[in-house]
Amino acid sequence: MSHTLKKAVFPVAGLGTRFLPATKATPKEMLPIIDKPIIQYAVEEAIAAGFTEMIFITSDMKRPIEDHFDSNFELETKLAQQGKTELLKIITSILPKGISCAYIRQPEALGLGHAVLCAEPFINNEPFAIILADDLIKATPKNCLQSMVDAFKECQHSLLAVEEVPSDKTYQYGIVSPKNPALVTKEGFFQISSIVEKPAPEKAPSNLAVVGRYL
Repeated sequence: MSHTLKKAVFPVAGLGTRFLPATKATPKEMLPIIDKPIIQYAVEEAIAAGFTEMIFITSDMKRPIEDHFDSNFELETKLAQQGKTELLKIITSILPKGISCAYIRQPEALGLGHAVLCAEPFINNEPFAIILADDLIKATPKNCLQSMVDAFKECQHSLLAVEEVPSDKTYQYGIVSPKNPALVTKEGFFQISSIVEKPAPEKAPSNLAVVGRYL
């Protein structure tokens, strides 16, 4: 197996029903946070962590995502003619040089696992990341994915990110069971023995919920 992490998979084929009516005509991944769409934050996180190949699992409703990361000759030409160099720089730097994008249509909405499986022809038996763009994570000094990449280089095992949630909200998440809570490293990594999907609070093995970052 290759030890180089280059490929990041973005499952973006969902209908975004929780955000209706805002997502009736606009993919949820294109909803803005301040001045950028959510998906751009996710791609920037992957690029900062060293990934160079972005693989989007899309549907027929997600064409705006493709357009966002593609060049727009007409817009770029008009901005250049009008001398709006700062705006031109912003839109031409959305996807830095050396970064490639691939788009795979998920033919039917069969869930996250199936969406990830759709990327199999592009993965070529290499380690890869899965990023759920609607989980926007702020982490310093390194972003969440970068911390996971650094840990992967040492352990060469699958990793997932978790966050603490209120104990009475465990029924809304996949909750992990730490294998040995006493063996948490100073970086916050530990082994898990199982994941329980949306357990009632009294049956939850912990209050650590899975969030959308996987290696």
